[in-house]
Amino acid sequence: MARSQEAMIPDAERPASGEQLWSVFEFARRYRLAKREENRLLMLYRPTASLHELLANAQRHSLIS
Repeated sequence: MARSQEAMIPDAERPASGEQLWSVFEFARRYRLAKREENRLLMLYRPTASLHELLANAQRHSLIS
């Protein structure tokens, strides 16, 4: 991320220094999320988010009805 873009991010939205940033695409693939759920997370967080946010907000639907 360029310095000018970094300065525009409010402190509340910046990840803590110890937090891992994950690609939403990689997270969805690793946790076998449906494409619809991947798209929902992309709308919420854009291409990257902290692992904590992704784990707290991902919804995995059961394949067994």
